[in-house]
Amino acid sequence: MPDWLQLMWQSLWPLLVGGIKFTVPLAILSFVFGLVLAFWAALARLFGPAPLVALVRFYIWLIRGTPLLVQLFVIFYGLPSAGIVLDPFTAALIGFSLNIGAYNAEVIRGAIEAIPRGQWDAAYSIGMTRGQAMRRTVLPQAARVAVPPLANSFIALVKDTSLAAVITVPEIFQAAQRIASVTYEPLVLYVEAALIYLVLCSVLASAQVRLERHFSRHAVFAEGGR
Repeated sequence: MPDWLQLMWQSLWPLLVGGIKFTVPLAILSFVFGLVLAFWAALARLFGPAPLVALVRFYIWLIRGTPLLVQLFVIFYGLPSAGIVLDPFTAALIGFSLNIGAYNAEVIRGAIEAIPRGQWDAAYSIGMTRGQAMRRTVLPQAARVAVPPLANSFIALVKDTSLAAVITVPEIFQAAQRIASVTYEPLVLYVEAALIYLVLCSVLASAQVRLERHFSRHAVFAEGGR
């Protein structure tokens, strides 16, 4: 077995451990928290009072207008000067959640606005309140519109978790850096890390296709039943 292949085999488990213990949980938790934040931010943009709309717009503008790497540095390295000290995983979780929330807020807002006004009117005509119309009529249709961009954002988030290495979260890329510093074989280790990300994102992309087909099939049934 060539030396480089043996090195990849020996380092595979430490990299996978970094993925299982940190990369995957960080991506899932960040996406869930970010999605909740995005949903309420989108509703605030659409239906909130003017001061709340202004606050949400400022949040989205700030997060979308600054690099994610800078946001992570501010949270992990900057906040301690203000007396707020966070462990690496928590800092990364906050940073990724805020970032995902800002971007997905616009996705959800756009999906809700894409639903024709006639759907609202039809719901009101059978006695639904605005909340009932949102839950029973608008959101199910908006979900079909939002699934592709939301799935794309999750795949991008999985790759972006590699940035957590700069704030010492021992995820896949940080594990590769640690081993490369001992073996002096950065090319082999970084290529191996890239391959792991590639496999993980390919699996997620396949799941995305299945999910989109599921929603499209139900959309066709819904159209046929009208």
